[in-house]
Amino acid sequence: MPTFRFRVLFVDDEPAVRTTGAAVLEAAGYEVLTAADGLEGLHSLDDAQPDLIISDLRMPNMSGFEFLAVVRNRFPQIPTIALSGEYVTDNIPDGLLADTFFQKGDYSIPDLLNKVKELVRMAPERPVQGKRNVSPIWIALNGSGQVIVTCPKCLRSFDVDPSQLKEGIHKTSCPSCTNEFSFNIDHFSMPQFFGAGEGMPSRPKKAAAKRRSARG
Repeated sequence: MPTFRFRVLFVDDEPAVRTTGAAVLEAAGYEVLTAADGLEGLHSLDDAQPDLIISDLRMPNMSGFEFLAVVRNRFPQIPTIALSGEYVTDNIPDGLLADTFFQKGDYSIPDLLNKVKELVRMAPERPVQGKRNVSPIWIALNGSGQVIVTCPKCLRSFDVDPSQLKEGIHKTSCPSCTNEFSFNIDHFSMPQFFGAGEGMPSRPKKAAAKRRSARG
């Protein structure tokens, strides 16, 4: 009878570290996926979700801090371990959303494997959000017409061209992770923030206050 193998995603921008880490985990009986940075790690989560993630912190394109924050937001049920040689601390660095932190060069392989075994067998209980690929919109209140959307996949925000927007559902692609998603401009947002324009209802005008004459 085949034995179930827990799946681990190992994320590090150094090829030698990825190769060594994967070999150690595979020798311990785990199925291992690897990624070279946070964005590549996010893409791999679209194909197969792991039972645990091990991630370096300093990486190009998307750091481990940002990657693990996205994982905690989108996949809170997946336990995470952070590795780094740049933070000398016995505790989890401030701002890091990980279940455990190991300082590179200051831990043993048995210690790491024991923690991996502990986390995959007793994953932390955190509320799981439903899957979504629709973004909220943020519209500047300073009258500039700036419209900002947040990618539901990598959680990075970027501007969209307001001159191309009309009421209804719009599709766009994230410049960071290339994820295609939708956002909605409803009839409440348009007059409130954009004012009158082509295809847009006009903004209600405020009644002008009467000015009392200074002359008696």
